[in-house]
Amino acid sequence: MFKPWLAATCLGAALSLSSAVHAEVKIAPGLSSFTVMHEGEEVEIKRAQDQEHQIHPLYALTARGIPQPMHPFAPHPVETLGEREFVDYMMQAQQDDNIMVVDTRTIGWHVRLTIPGAKSYPYTMMDDAGDRDWALDDFGVVKASEDEYDFSKAKTLAMFCNGYWCGQTPAMIRKLLEVGYPAEKLKYYRGGMQAWTSLGFTVVGDDAR
Repeated sequence: MFKPWLAATCLGAALSLSSAVHAEVKIAPGLSSFTVMHEGEEVEIKRAQDQEHQIHPLYALTARGIPQPMHPFAPHPVETLGEREFVDYMMQAQQDDNIMVVDTRTIGWHVRLTIPGAKSYPYTMMDDAGDRDWALDDFGVVKASEDEYDFSKAKTLAMFCNGYWCGQTPAMIRKLLEVGYPAEKLKYYRGGMQAWTSLGFTVVGDDAR
């Protein structure tokens, strides 16, 4: 005997499942996308809506290096960021020149794939005095004398590299701390490109899909 209540239950379950499958993939509650400037052009940051979307092949392998600690710079109070906090800094950087999003990877990585709005300052710049001073100048630091810097107007830097296992951002942050950069103005996005691409966020570069 046909039971109307059973049909209604099945229909409701099917509709609920369909709604769940096609639900919008958001960045955060109430945030679906935002816009940043990248190399003079507006880029919309959002997450891939394709239910079959997969991580970028550049970051598909799992046989990587040892994961970085959650707080690798202790006792220096460098903040470790998750995606939501990093996104907040990205949005703030569009309105505040005292905040920068910095890609610390070597230039080849940056050209292939990066996070929109990021500026390229490879960690290797810290090993050359001229390159280091050039980067520090861009970061708002004034060279007071041969061995002294004025960090009173230093910018807040939200920095990233390839992922949890990558040592490029930690190397750059340690070098910046050595010359006296204020730890509270250094932000470490530990997940980096691997976490960013695993969540289907917008990327730019020669290998962007």
